[in-house]
Amino acid sequence: MSDLIRHDMDLARSAYLERAERREGDVDRWVRSASGGLWQRLRSFRRRLAAWVAAARAEETRVSAMRDDELRLALFAAARGALRLGPELPLALALVREAADRRLGLRPFDSQLTCAAVLLAGRMAEMQTGEGKSLTAAITACLAASSGTAVHVVTVNDYLAERDAEKMAPLFAFFGLTVGFIITGMSPDERRRAYSRSITYCTNKELVFDYLKDRVAVGPGGASKAQIAARVLLGGARGPDLLLRGLHFAIVDEADSVLIDEARTPLILSEKGRPIEEAHLFQRALDIARRLQAGSDYEIAPAHRELHLTPAGRTTLADLSRGLDGIWHTAEGREQFVSQALRALHLFHRDQHYLVADDKVHIIDEFTGRILPGRTWEQGLHQLIEQKEGCSLSEYNRTLARITYQRFFRRYLRLSGMTGTAREVAAEIRLVYELHTVTVPPNKPSRRTLLPTRCLLDQAQKWRAVAQEAARALAAGQPVLVGTRSLEASECLSAVLSESAMPHRVLNARQDKEEAELVAQAGLSGMLTVATNMAGRGTDIHLGPGVVECGGLHVILTEFHDSARIDRQLIGRGARQGDPGSAIAIVALDDALFTEHGGLRLTLIRRLGAAGLRPALIHWLTRGAQAGASRIHARTRRQTLAQDRSLDSTLAFAGNQI
Repeated sequence: MSDLIRHDMDLARSAYLERAERREGDVDRWVRSASGGLWQRLRSFRRRLAAWVAAARAEETRVSAMRDDELRLALFAAARGALRLGPELPLALALVREAADRRLGLRPFDSQLTCAAVLLAGRMAEMQTGEGKSLTAAITACLAASSGTAVHVVTVNDYLAERDAEKMAPLFAFFGLTVGFIITGMSPDERRRAYSRSITYCTNKELVFDYLKDRVAVGPGGASKAQIAARVLLGGARGPDLLLRGLHFAIVDEADSVLIDEARTPLILSEKGRPIEEAHLFQRALDIARRLQAGSDYEIAPAHRELHLTPAGRTTLADLSRGLDGIWHTAEGREQFVSQALRALHLFHRDQHYLVADDKVHIIDEFTGRILPGRTWEQGLHQLIEQKEGCSLSEYNRTLARITYQRFFRRYLRLSGMTGTAREVAAEIRLVYELHTVTVPPNKPSRRTLLPTRCLLDQAQKWRAVAQEAARALAAGQPVLVGTRSLEASECLSAVLSESAMPHRVLNARQDKEEAELVAQAGLSGMLTVATNMAGRGTDIHLGPGVVECGGLHVILTEFHDSARIDRQLIGRGARQGDPGSAIAIVALDDALFTEHGGLRLTLIRRLGAAGLRPALIHWLTRGAQAGASRIHARTRRQTLAQDRSLDSTLAFAGNQI
C-alpha cells in the first residue's frame, strides 16, 4: 500500500480506493472561502518551491555521474519521501531530470521541475502555453508511480492520450514503470489492462464513464473498508467486472477546461432503450412549436440558454392540442415536449452546437470545437433535433448512472492540475476542488506583441478586415493563425478568403482527424490556418525557417469568448518559449458575446457611433460582457451539481453508498 493511500484513508465505501464524497452547504463553503492565512501559506509554499528547485540543481553533478541502475535505485529510495514533500524531493527531481535527458533527449527546465513539485503537492499549476506540460506531467507521474501510487494522467482527447503515453514510455520504462492509455472504442479487457499499469493516460470523458460502469457493476451496496483493504493487500484484485483499480492520484491537463468549462454538463451513462416508432410525435411537436409566437407564447434568454412557456403560451398549446391523444392529453406532458421542441428550434443551431453527417447529428464541444463521439442530448431533445434536420431517429437511452466532474474529481485521494489559464477561476477551483493555484514563471520572458483591438459594426465588415489583416501579416513573412468561435464562423471566413484568392487551411469539427498535422504546420512561412477554439489542442506550433526574423506567428482572434481564458489560450499559441509573435482581436458589435451579454454598455456604444469603436471602449464592453457570462456559467455549474446530488438517491451509483 503506497504512502499516499496510508496518508489519505478518508475512503468511500466503494469497489476500490477513493475519497469519500464531501457533503457541505453554503455555510461550509463560506467558511472555507474566508479562511485566513491563504496568501501567507501560498507565499511560504512558493519559497519552498524555489528552495527545492535550487537544491535539485545542486544535485546535478552528482546525479549525472551515476550509472543507470544507480539512478533507478536512488529514485525508488527517494520516491516515498518525495511524495510527502520531504527532504528527498530535490534529489528525486534531479534523478528524473537526468533520466529524461538520457532516455528522451529532453532536459527539463527549472520551470518544469517547479511545476512538477506543484502537481506532486496536489495543487493547480498555471503554466503558460508552450512551456512543456507533457514532459512536466511525465516527471510528476514518474515520481508518484515510483512510490507505488496508481497515476491517471487526464488529457482532453484520444490523440494526446495515446501520443503522450507512447512518447514518454522510454522514461517510464527506465524506472521499470508500465504505462497504458485509454481511447474511444477499446474493449473492456483492453481497458482493464491499461488501468492496471503504473501510469494510465486517458481522456476525462472515457475515465468518468469507466468509473460509472464500475459503480453500476458494484451496485448500490458498495463495498466495506475491510473488503477494500483485502483487495489492496492481495495485490489490488478488483473482481472480473471492474475496470479501474481506484482513484489514487490524478494529473489533469488543461484543467480549467475539464474542471470548469465542461462541468456545466453532467456525464450520463445510459443504455439503448426501445427504438423510436412514433416519429410523427416529434414532427407534430415541432409543427406546434413553430406556431407559437416568441414574446407572447414563450420567452427565450439565449444568454442563459433558457426558454419558458408563458401562461398565454400554455393556453395556446392546450388549444392546439385539443383532439390529440396520448401525451397531448396531459398539460405537463405536452408542455415539456413542446418546450424541448422550442429549444431544438431556437437554442441549438447547426454548425454551431452540432453538425450533420452520415444521417446523424453529432454534438460539437463548444470549448474545443471537436465532435463528441457517442454523446446525445437527453429527454427527447436529440431526437427532436434529428427530426428537425431530417435524420433517422436514434433510439431512446435509459439512464443508468450520472455524475458531474465536480463530484468525480473530488473523489481522488490526491488531485492536481495544470493549465495556461487558471487565474480567472482560481477562486472557484479552490472552493469546489480544494486546489490552490500556483503560477509558475515561464522558462524565458515573453516576446509577444499585443496590437490594439479593432471593432467593426457587423460580421461582413469584420471578415473583410480579418482577410486584410491576414494578407498584411503574410506579406511581412509571418504565418497566420485565425481563431473562430464556431464551425459556421470558420466556414464563413473561409468563403471570404477564397473569394480573395488567399490559400488557407481550415481546422474545425469536419477536419478533426487531421488536427495535429494542421496545427503542427501552422508555423511555416506563408501558412494561413483558420481554426475553431484552440483550447487544449496540445500540439506545439514550431516556427519554420526564417519566421523568427519576420516576427513569428501572428494570431488573429475574431470573436471574444464568454470566458477570457479561452481567448488567452488562443493568443498563447504564438510567442512560445521566448519566440517572437503578435496577436490582435478583430471583432464586431453583433458578435454573440456582445448581443447576449453587452446590455446597457452595448446600447451606449452603439449610440456613440464611430466614436464608440475605440479600443478602450471595446475593452470596457468586453470585460463587462465576459463578467456577466462568467456569472451565468458559474451559476449553471452550481445548479448542475445541486441537481446531480438531488438525483443521487435514485441512481445505482449513489454517493450515499459511503
